[in-house]
Parts: sequence; C-alpha cells; structure tokens
Amino acid sequence: MRQSSRLPKAVRAGLVMVAALAGGCGMVNKSAPKPGPHDTQASYHDSVGLQIAYPEVNECMNEAAVAARETLPPLVNEDPSKLPTYDLTLAEAVQLAVRQSPVIRDLGGTFVNTPNFATTVYDPSLAHSNPALGVEAALAAFDAQYNAALFWNKLDSPNNRAGFLGEQFTPSVSQGTTGNFRNELSKRTAQGGRFALRQITIYDNNNRPFRQFTSDFVGWVEAEWRQPLMRGAGTEFNRIVGTSQFPGQYNGVLIARVNEDVALADFEAAIIRLVNDVEQAYWELSLGYRLLEATLRGRESALRTFHVQDAELKVGKGRIDLVAQTESQFYQFQAQVEAALSGELGLYAREQRLRYLLGLPAADGRLIKPITPPTDTKVVFDWESAVSQALQRRVEIRRQRFNLKRRELELYAAQLNRRPQLDFLGTYRVRGLGDNLIGSNNDEPLGNLVGEIAGGDYQEWQAGLEMTFPVGLRAASNAVAHARLSLNRERALLNESELRISHNLADAVRRIGLTHALLMTNYNSLNADLRQVEVLGIRSGFGVDNLDVLLLAQRQVVNSEISFYRSLSDYNLAIRDLHREKGSLLAYNGVTLAEGPWAADAYPDAYELGRFLSPRQHPETVSQPPSITSGPFDPSQPQNTQSMMGMSMDGLSPMLESSDSEASQPSPAAEPDPAPSPSDRTTRTPKVTR
Repeated sequence: MRQSSRLPKAVRAGLVMVAALAGGCGMVNKSAPKPGPHDTQASYHDSVGLQIAYPEVNECMNEAAVAARETLPPLVNEDPSKLPTYDLTLAEAVQLAVRQSPVIRDLGGTFVNTPNFATTVYDPSLAHSNPALGVEAALAAFDAQYNAALFWNKLDSPNNRAGFLGEQFTPSVSQGTTGNFRNELSKRTAQGGRFALRQITIYDNNNRPFRQFTSDFVGWVEAEWRQPLMRGAGTEFNRIVGTSQFPGQYNGVLIARVNEDVALADFEAAIIRLVNDVEQAYWELSLGYRLLEATLRGRESALRTFHVQDAELKVGKGRIDLVAQTESQFYQFQAQVEAALSGELGLYAREQRLRYLLGLPAADGRLIKPITPPTDTKVVFDWESAVSQALQRRVEIRRQRFNLKRRELELYAAQLNRRPQLDFLGTYRVRGLGDNLIGSNNDEPLGNLVGEIAGGDYQEWQAGLEMTFPVGLRAASNAVAHARLSLNRERALLNESELRISHNLADAVRRIGLTHALLMTNYNSLNADLRQVEVLGIRSGFGVDNLDVLLLAQRQVVNSEISFYRSLSDYNLAIRDLHREKGSLLAYNGVTLAEGPWAADAYPDAYELGRFLSPRQHPETVSQPPSITSGPFDPSQPQNTQSMMGMSMDGLSPMLESSDSEASQPSPAAEPDPAPSPSDRTTRTPKVTR
C-alpha cells in the first residue's frame, strides 16, 4: 500500500525551523539528499500543501450578525447635543439583553479567543441530549433490544475412513448445507434483571446415514430471566450505576439528571452575570453623562472668567498673567471634556459597552440615553432574612448541593458494589423438529417444525444460581474510599461557600451604608462649594479677593460634583450587589427563566399519551426510591427583605433636582443642576421571559 508523503502543517513547519537552525549553526547532516532535480524542480506541495483554505459553511443570520454588518463608524468627537437620543430604561435594557442573542454576553473580552467556554441557551439542552452522559442516553439502557442473525453454510469434507476387506480405498465425503436463524427480544429492568425471549431455527441437509429425512428443521423457543440478588440488584443502584460494569464509573439516569441540573445552574449563573453587567454598564453610562455635564459646566465657568479677565486687560485694568492663568484653566477643563466624551472611560466608550451587551450595532447614529432615575433613598435590609435567602437562593449554593448529591449517590453505589455477584437464572424452552419448516405433512410425526413447537410436546426448563466475585474486592474497596473522600470534599466546599457568601453579603450591606453616607456627604460638600463660588465670584468682581482662590474654587466645584455623581452611581450599584449576593438579582430585575417551546409534533404526542395516564390514588402505598430534589425552585420569585426608610437628604440640606430637558438631552451650556429626583427603584418589576 502506498503511503502519502504529505505531512501535517505543524510537522512541516517544525522541520523547516529545525533545518533553518541547523543551517545557521553550521551543523552538517550527512543523510541530507545531494544536489539534484529536487533543488530546481517545483513540487506539488510547494503550491498546494502550504495553502490556507477557507471553510464553506452554512451561516444562519440572526440579530447579532445583522448588527455587526450594519454598524456605522464609531462616535469620536461629535457633539452629543446634536445627536438623536435613544431613551432607554433599565428594565428595557435588561429585556433587550436577555432576548437578543442565544449567546450570553459578558464584558470579559475572551469570547472571540475562547468560544468553547461561552455560555449559550443551548447548553442545558446539550446536557440533556448528550449521547454519552445525558438523561435520554441513560434511559436508553433500559430500552427493549431486538437482535436477529441469519447464516448459511456449505459442508464438503472428505473423511479418513477405511473400506471393506479387499476393496479399494475410496474416501467418503461429508456433504451438506446448513442454515441458522436466530432472533431475540430482550429487556433490561430497573431492578437489574434481564428478560429475553428468543427463537432459534437450524436447517440441516446432509448425506449422513441413518436419517429419516434428507433435510430437517430443528428449533426451539425459549424465555430467559436473569435477576441479580446481591450486587447489581435494586432500583436505586441501577438508576445510579447505569450500564457501567466497573467500580467507580457511574452513568445512570440519576447521575445524568444531576449533570443536567448542574448545566441549568451554570446557565442561570451566566444570566445573572449578564444582568449584573447590564446594570453596571447602564449606571456607568448614566454616570458618563453626569461627568460630561460637570466638566462642561466647569469649562463654561472657566471660559466666562477668561472673558472677564481678557476684557479688563483690553481696557487697561487687567493683567496678562491673570489672563494666561484663566486661559490655562479653560484648556485644562477642555481636556477633561474631551476625555469625558471620547476617552477609554468616556461617554461614547461607555455607551458602546452597553450596546454590545444589548446586541445593538456599535453605532447607528443614535445615542443611548438612560432615563431611569437612580435611587438616593436609604434602603435598609433585614440581615437575618438576607442571610437566609443568600444560603438558599444563591445559584452557586444550589450547584454545589447538586455536586454533593452526586457524591452521595456515588458512595451509595460504591458500597453496594462490594457485594458478590449472585444471580438467579431461569430458562424455559419448547423444542421441535420437522421435515418442513411449516406446511406439508402435518398429519405425519415431525411433519413441520412450527407445528411441533406449537404442540408443546417437548419442553425443558432450567433454574439455578450463579455467583462470582473478586477475592479481596480491591477495586470495589478503592472505589468506596474514593467516593467517601469525594463526598467529604464536596461537603467542605459547600460549607466554605456558605461562609464566603455570608462574608460577601456582609461586605455588600456595609457598602450600601458607606455609599449612602458618602452620597449625603458629597451632596453637602457640593452645596458648600457652589455657595463658595457664588460668593467668590461676587467678591472677585469688586476686586476684593485674589483670582487664584476663585479658580481653585471652580475646580473644586467640578471635583465635588464628580464625586457626588460617582457616589450616587456607586450607591445604586451597591444595591445591585446586595441583591446579587443574596440571590435575588433576577427577581429584582424581573427576569424569569422558562423552558422554550416544544417541537410542533410533541404537543399531539403528549396529548395522546396523557389520555392513558391517571394520577395514583394512594401513592403512599407504593415503595419508591427517594427523590434527588426537594421540589421546584423559581429564582425569579421576589422575596422582600428590605424596609424602605423615608430618609432622603432633606434633613441635611435641600434636595437637588434636575430638569426634564437635562434628562432627555445633554446640554453643553447648561447651568449647574447636578442631581436627579429621588425614586424607589425597588418597585420596578419588568416582565422579561427568556
């Protein structure tokens, strides 16, 4: 057989690199081919073997692919006040994010390089339909199996047999034709037993002497039952072990069910991360608008001061160094405006990150405008209720509990595997023989095979016990030790997860209190700085104070306003973090996880099957294996753990308010108007179903 001379690309590249290194170091390869036609004659692999091919695939366009192809050039230095806005609430943003694409997006930026680690809406279904580890694959081990075989054989064999005295030796020849037909229907039960019904028919036509019929049909029908009595017996054991015959390996339906629940938990965790990222990007974009407005107001204030000093210089009252100082501050604010607009943390970059999470084009000529007002009212959570919910509702806890349940099942099966294999075997058989398979000579003895079997004249049965087990049980004992250690490990991980979650919840509660305190402090600081600038502006107009003090106060106002807006955004993110830590983020954002629609043919099948099913009248009288779950759990069900305290910042200083025009469109020339009106964000319950 001719072998192909084409080497893999990686191997060829490695050989080329080795050859280059060898040539550079002056190494001599005595086995290298001598100069000849291979140096001048082109090779087939020179033009074909090193080509990079592009695959031909059937692409299916969805919203994400359309958004990638229809995107416009990104926004860089455009005036945001001249762009049409796309007013978007937080509820609408979450709804768009969870419905837009089958791929669960994140801001990590590793999806393109490692697509195999991405989470999609298909993952739970893939776990269910896995042909090796899925639930259907585990149930297939208990399906009825039908086997059939048909073989024909020709016999033509000489025999070493001597003739009579005085006769010339003539070898006799055994000739014949045989046929063998076998069919069997077998079924494995949940208790570990195996039932089989088989029928065997053998046709024989030969020249052997002393035969009544030249050809005959021999056959039988038999029923067999093999039932394990020790190892391999029991419904619970077989639901865990499945078809595995080796200790420590389990592929039963209960293990497949746990794997499917773990896949569902992973999918839910990905949805939580997506909602968490959407809220993060939404409030960061809202903060980006506020930061841009604050720097714009600082720039306009610096520009007015520059115009005043420049006018005084023109009439002979000013000083050129003061004009340069005010001009320098103007350009400092101008640089901050440009960074707040187009920088890495600027308005356009924040808006594009939110666009990606929502599945929108990178740019479409509009500017997303968050219109959900942030919460500034103090929220107080009941600590004991929050801790209880966190230890019950967190998807990480539920996932770890499923892992623990799997180890418990494996330990149970491993302990049962240490028993000997003792099986009861029973066989019942009806035999027959006939000149024909079916039909003629029915009145004669052994006229046809089917009639003889149907008559039941020749019956056999067998019953007995069969026992086998390895002396020492080394493999089974090792599997028990491994299962016990794995169980202890999962229990330790569960306990550590609960401890870590309680600490994270405490950090989230502390952060809520801290961010709200900073919010009120920065609000009061901003009011004080605004009054200071107002007074210094009046005094500077009369020439009472130094201009340096006024410029410093203007910068301080911008810094205080930025700090206030950051603390307002941090406070809303702190509320989000607490809901995430106590496992209620999906319910807080109105996200419901639901199974997708069935295939069209599944509905009539379910209807027809449901007509033959009825509830059990007395389920307590039936012995059933214990369930692996305690009942359904809905992560989107809201649970109240907070009491709203009417503690706005009215008791400290007047509440800042924002105008409607500011909330709809940024205005570069707007006067200081820093804070939004208060609202209770906890009443927001959008109905979003995936």
